[in-house]
Amino acid sequence: MSQVAWAPLSEDDLPALRELALACLHADGGLPLLADEPMLRRYFLAGVGIGGRDETGDLVAAAGVTRDRTGRPGAAGLVRPSARRSGLGAELAAWCAEHSGGRLLRVSVETTSPETEPFLHRLGLVRTFAEHVMRHDLLDVPRIRRPVVLRSLPWDDETAPLFHRAYRESFAERPGFPDTPLEEWVHDVADEPGFRPERSRVVVDGDGAPAGFVTLTDCWVDQVGVVPAWRGRALGAHLVARSLRALRKAGCEAAWLAVNVDNPAHGLYLRLGFADAGLRARYEQVV
Repeated sequence: MSQVAWAPLSEDDLPALRELALACLHADGGLPLLADEPMLRRYFLAGVGIGGRDETGDLVAAAGVTRDRTGRPGAAGLVRPSARRSGLGAELAAWCAEHSGGRLLRVSVETTSPETEPFLHRLGLVRTFAEHVMRHDLLDVPRIRRPVVLRSLPWDDETAPLFHRAYRESFAERPGFPDTPLEEWVHDVADEPGFRPERSRVVVDGDGAPAGFVTLTDCWVDQVGVVPAWRGRALGAHLVARSLRALRKAGCEAAWLAVNVDNPAHGLYLRLGFADAGLRARYEQVV
C-alpha cells in the first residue's frame, strides 16, 4: 500500500488538481484543456472523486467517476510523474471499479504516458479511440492559396447551414458518422466557449455549393473538412494555413488541433508545421 493520505475531492482541491494536471501534461503531453477548470470539474468533481496526498501535503494522485446521460459510469485518473511505479495507479483503479458498480468499464485519458496502455490492458480495457494532440508555434506559417473559383465566407446566421452541409458532405463516409441534424450541430458549434465565428470559414463554388469548411475555437483548429469532389486540390491545406494566420492575428502564441490516429490528415498537419504534442484516448472493458 502506498504511503499517501486519501480523501474525497472538493472545490478546495481545484488549484491542486490543476497543478497535478500541469505536471502530467508537462511530462507526457496531451490535451492542454485538461488543466482548465471546466474539464477538471467534469472529470473529478461532477461525480465522486478521490485524491491522494503525500507526507508534504502535495496532491500526487486523483481519480473521479462520473456517469453519462444513460447512467453508464466512466472513470479518469492522474498520477504525478515523480510518484509513478509505486502502486498508486492500481489503488486508483480499484477505487474507480468500486465506485463504478464493481467493474471498471470505461476510462477517459487526456494525457498518456508509455505505461498507460499496458496498465489499462492488464485491467482488461482496450483502446476504442485515440487522437494525436498537435501544436503549431505560429512562427512560420505557410501560405497556400485557395482555388480561384472558390470564395470564402465567415460564420453567421445565413452561412451556418452551408457550414453544416460542408460538415455532412466532408465526413459522411467516415465509420460511425453521427449525421447530427442542422439545428443541433449549429447549436453545438456556436455555443462552444471561445468559438470564433468571424474567423471560421466555409468556402463555396460559383453555384454556392460548399467545398470545405473550418471552425475555430480559442486557439484551436476545431473542425476542418473538404467535400470529396474538392479533395486533392490543396483546399484542406489552405483552410488550415489560413486559420493559423487568423489565430496568430488574434493573439494566439500557438495553435492546436486534435486528429484521429487513423486519419491520413495527420501527415498533412505535420507538413504544415504542426508537431505531435501527446495523445488522448478512450478505453473500454472487453465484454
